Amino acid sequence: MWSHPQWQSEFYGSGTKPAQRLERYARVFHTVEGNTTFYATPSPSTVSNWLAATHEDFKFTFKLPKAITHQQMLKHSQPLLRDFLTVMEPLFERVGQWTIQLPAAFGPEHLAQLQQFCHHFPQGFALGLEVRHPAFFAKGDAEQALNQWLIESNIDRVIMDSRPVFAAKPTTAAVIDAHQKKPKVPVHAIATAKHPMVRFIGHPDQDANLEFFAPWLSKLPQWIEQGKQPYLMIHTPDNVEAPQLALKLYQQLNEMLTLPRLNPFPAQKSQPQLPMF
Repeated sequence: MWSHPQWQSEFYGSGTKPAQRLERYARVFHTVEGNTTFYATPSPSTVSNWLAATHEDFKFTFKLPKAITHQQMLKHSQPLLRDFLTVMEPLFERVGQWTIQLPAAFGPEHLAQLQQFCHHFPQGFALGLEVRHPAFFAKGDAEQALNQWLIESNIDRVIMDSRPVFAAKPTTAAVIDAHQKKPKVPVHAIATAKHPMVRFIGHPDQDANLEFFAPWLSKLPQWIEQGKQPYLMIHTPDNVEAPQLALKLYQQLNEMLTLPRLNPFPAQKSQPQLPMF
């Protein structure tokens, strides 16, 4: 996301208008998880505004609409996909990955539907798949078949790391809500293509996240050394402090890698530049 109202004071600054948020977000971070498209296909004018607000090095990772992934379960959804991609076409050069987030009900028995569905994308589209069915995490035949097909098809498997948020005690509304909505699945840090995506769902105590992030301090550099370009998406239970956690974890990772520079938050223009995601 880039338009959380509670980011106004510490991230954007009081002078930032809602229509300016994406442009100012893109000054700091070079990617965003486009969750808005999961709920509805944007209007052509909105797509044009997103294009105008970002630069050529910025990458969106848009989720497919839930009408396709959850309501249709990918069945008979080619017209919906075609209509969605038609609207999104002006942003094709800015999309780093199209994410197919599937519900927990989508299990191994539906794998053929997924394989057929992916044939409808244009050649060269970078796809990421997020599964939630327990069988795809059991290290058995179902997971092996899925991973092998992803490798052969050059499709990335999205990695959910929800350990931090589930380590938090459910004593606040934000944590309780996260426990109810976020999947509690094992972390299988596998790169099946060139753009592995890690969705890190953080603990409300910023420092408590460092222990959970430690394994990624070795895995992410390893992938980069192999020529891959990972995506790292940082969340907190209510996402209020997600930019601050992203900065904290970035600083940890920057000790292991030479990363691009990170501009100061728009609300902190007087601070010197920091390295960037």
